Amino acid sequence: MNQNILFPDLQEVDTEKCAVRFDAQQAGSLIACFISIVDLEKRERVALNTEEAILAAFAGNRFDLEELAEEAIEEEDFNASGEIWVR
Repeated sequence: MNQNILFPDLQEVDTEKCAVRFDAQQAGSLIACFISIVDLEKRERVALNTEEAILAAFAGNRFDLEELAEEAIEEEDFNASGEIWVR
C-alpha cells in the first residue's frame, strides 16, 4: 500500500450520482472517489434499498475499494471532473 495515499474514514451516499463517495488524500490534495450503487449491489449480490444498507455494504468492501481507488490514482485514471470511479 502506498503510504502517500490516505483514506479518511468518511463516506457518504451521493444521491445525484447514485454512488458512494469516499475521499482519498494525496500530497495534500483531496481526491473524490466513487463507486456506483449498482456496482456495489453487484459485489453484494443484493438490492441495496436504504442508505444504511448502502453504507454497510461499502464498509464490508472498503479495503478492496480503497485498493482499487489507489491503483486508479497511481495510474492517473481520473475522469474529466478529476474524480476516480471504481468498479
